[in-house]
Amino acid sequence: RVSFMNNQKPQKPTLSGQRFKTRKRDEKERFDPTQFQDCIIQGLTETGTDLEAVAKFLDASGAKLDYRRYAETLFDILVAGGMLAPGGTLADDTTRTNVCVFAAQEDLETMQAFAQVFNKLIRRYKYLEKGFEDEVKKLLLFLKGFSESERNKLAMLTGILLANGTLNASILNSLYNENLVKEGVSAAFAVKLFKSWINEKDINAVAVSLRKVNMDNRLMELFPANKQSVEHFSKYFTEAGLKELSEYVRNQQSIGARKELQKELQEQMSRGDPFKDIILYVKEEMKKNNISEQTVVAIIWSSVMSTVEWNKKEELVAEQAIKHLKQYSPLLAAFTTQGQSELTLLLKIQEYCYDNIHFMKAFQKIVVLFYKAEVLSEEPILKWYKDAHLAKGKSVFLEQMKKFVEWLKNAEEESESEAEEGD
Repeated sequence: RVSFMNNQKPQKPTLSGQRFKTRKRDEKERFDPTQFQDCIIQGLTETGTDLEAVAKFLDASGAKLDYRRYAETLFDILVAGGMLAPGGTLADDTTRTNVCVFAAQEDLETMQAFAQVFNKLIRRYKYLEKGFEDEVKKLLLFLKGFSESERNKLAMLTGILLANGTLNASILNSLYNENLVKEGVSAAFAVKLFKSWINEKDINAVAVSLRKVNMDNRLMELFPANKQSVEHFSKYFTEAGLKELSEYVRNQQSIGARKELQKELQEQMSRGDPFKDIILYVKEEMKKNNISEQTVVAIIWSSVMSTVEWNKKEELVAEQAIKHLKQYSPLLAAFTTQGQSELTLLLKIQEYCYDNIHFMKAFQKIVVLFYKAEVLSEEPILKWYKDAHLAKGKSVFLEQMKKFVEWLKNAEEESESEAEEGD
C-alpha cells in the first residue's frame, strides 16, 4: 500500500500539465481573431439597428469573448463595419456589418446614440479605455482613407465623446499629421468635431480640456505653416459657424503675446535699455498684436515693480519705491494717454499696495509722485476716489488720499473761477 501511494505522487505534475495544454488549445480555438470578428458581426446583424439592443449584446458578449485582446478588432467593427487594413480600407473578402458608425445616418442625434453605445461598453469594461483611445488615434491618422461622409460622422462622434469625457483631448495630436494638415483634411475634420463638442458642452469646457493637455496654443497647427495666422484661423472657423472658437484662439494668441511682451520688457529694463527704445518696441507690439493701452500700462507697472528687491522695512520701502518709480515715470507716462489707462494704473497701484503689506502706507506717496510727473491727472484720481476704487484696503487708501483729493478739488475750483474771470 505504501508502494502504491509513492507511485501516485510523481504523476501529479503530468496531470496539471495536461490540463494546462488543453486550456491553451481551447484558448487558441476560442479567441481566433477571425472567429472573434464573425461572432461580433453575427451578433450585430441579429440585433439590427436598435442601438439599445446593440449595447446589451456587447455587454453580454464581454463575458464570453476576449475584448481585452481584440479591442482593436471590436472597435474597427463598431466604427467601420469590419476589420480595417492599414490606411483605413476594409478588405474585400472580409465579412462586414451595416450596424456601425460609418453606415449610420449622418446626423448629430444618431451619433449621440452611438456615443451611448461606446460609453456603456467602456463603463462596463474599464480596461477598454486605453484600447479605445488608441483606436481613435489610429482612425484619425486613417482619415484620408474614409469618404467625406464617414469623416463627418467620425468627427461628430469624437466631439461628443470628448465632451462627455470618454476620450481625452490628447487624441487630437493625430490631426497634426503633416499629410492630413497639408491636404486640408485636419481643418475640415476639426470644424465638425468642435461643432459637436461645443454643442454638447460650451467653449469654456472645451478650453479647459485643451489646456489640460497643453493643446490650447496649438490649434493653428491644423493649417500648413504658411497659413498659421490668427487672421486665417479666425476667417476659416468663423465662416464655418464657429465664431466662439475663433475668438478663443484670438484670445489665446493675445495672452501669449502679452506674456512675451512682459518677458522682453523685463529683459530690456534689466539691461538698462534707453526708454525711447523700450517705448518704440512696446508700441510696435501693441499694433502688431492689437494690445490695448490699458493692458500695456498694467504690464509695465508689473514689470517695473518686479525689477527690484524691495526692502522688508515699512519705513524704508516707501522711500525706495519713490526713488525707483521716479526713474520709470517717463515710461509709464508714455502709456497713460487715456483716462481709462490712468484709472487702470491707479487700480494696479492699489492692488499692489494691498497685496504687499509693506506698501500699505506708500499708496498716497506713489499717486502724488505720478501726479507731479504727469503720469496721472486730476480727473482719473477723483473718479478713483469717488467710485472706481477696489474693495481691497479701501478704507485705508481713501483715508490716505483724503487731503490730497481735497486739495485737487480746491485747485480745480480755483482754476475754474479763474477761467470764468478771464472770460
